[in-house]
Amino acid sequence: MTGYVVLGLGFGILLSTKGYNALFALLMSLVIYSGTMQFVAIDLFTSGASLAATGMTSLMVSARHLFYGLSMIERYEKVSGLRKIYMIFALTDETYSLVCESDDENYCFWVSLLNHIYWTSGSIMGALLGRVLPFDSRGIDFALTALFVSICVEQWLNNSNHYPAITGFIVSVLCLALFGAGNFLIPSMLLITIALFILRERIE
Repeated sequence: MTGYVVLGLGFGILLSTKGYNALFALLMSLVIYSGTMQFVAIDLFTSGASLAATGMTSLMVSARHLFYGLSMIERYEKVSGLRKIYMIFALTDETYSLVCESDDENYCFWVSLLNHIYWTSGSIMGALLGRVLPFDSRGIDFALTALFVSICVEQWLNNSNHYPAITGFIVSVLCLALFGAGNFLIPSMLLITIALFILRERIE
């Protein structure tokens, strides 16, 4: 809750500085519900990006969710109806890290729903605060990057096996050099997945 509300506040404040209101923050959080993509979407909206460019950027930024979903196929197989559809939709980074440790359907559903509520609430509060508390918002858009860095550092410190982290770092740097900052995400995701399959026995 703390992480989602704080990040949501940052998103909402940044959104309000670009001229969008709390209703827009609510709609984005309900429909898009992707912290990374919502931050990126602000720049896309303000720059007047085309629909095709927005779609391609969305695919590249959120490509990791394809792998989250694939790893949860068997776990969500017994879930049925609208609940299953919602749980698939709500499979964000933080939610995935919690639900992949449990086989309890109710636990997975409530974690998914509560995280969505926390993020949406933070976004709305941030958008409202941004309207009444004028301040220098420079650096707020770095909040999500900071979160991923802190998660990476925490995983490094809490795990003795560093093969996945080292593999991800090396492959990402190579793809960044080969494909450039605007096109390296999908190739690096694919190559990291292949590399982890090859190194699976050693990692386990």
